[in-house]
Amino acid sequence: MGNRAVIQMEKNPLEIYLHWNGGRDSIEPMLTYAREQGVRSGDYGVARLCQIIGNTLGGTLSLGVAPKGSYSGDEDNGTYVLDNEFNIVGRKGLRVGFTEQSAYPYEDMLSHVREKNNIHFVSDASSVGSQS
Repeated sequence: MGNRAVIQMEKNPLEIYLHWNGGRDSIEPMLTYAREQGVRSGDYGVARLCQIIGNTLGGTLSLGVAPKGSYSGDEDNGTYVLDNEFNIVGRKGLRVGFTEQSAYPYEDMLSHVREKNNIHFVSDASSVGSQS
């Protein structure tokens, strides 16, 4: 068993699956980081959000992308529905008696997300591909 969740954007036909770190205490800081970096909606947004999640969690497993409705709908943390600004606007598929995970303090997790991602998100496009 994992700590599974699905992330959907309202106006995108794709969804993201997480086998681990699907609690809101992990999802919110990753979404905040996407907004901080100016990640845009649409297919690019899904790709960049996957990048942020993958960079944060590491490894080569436990992250997937598929057309909406591809996953079981039985994920531990349900399905997060996002608007085009990467805000959670809904939640589907939560079990009766669901308790929100609160293992990671928001600021600690956001700091971790920044630490794992800042090297990949540059503010000056002219520095892309340059080595320090």
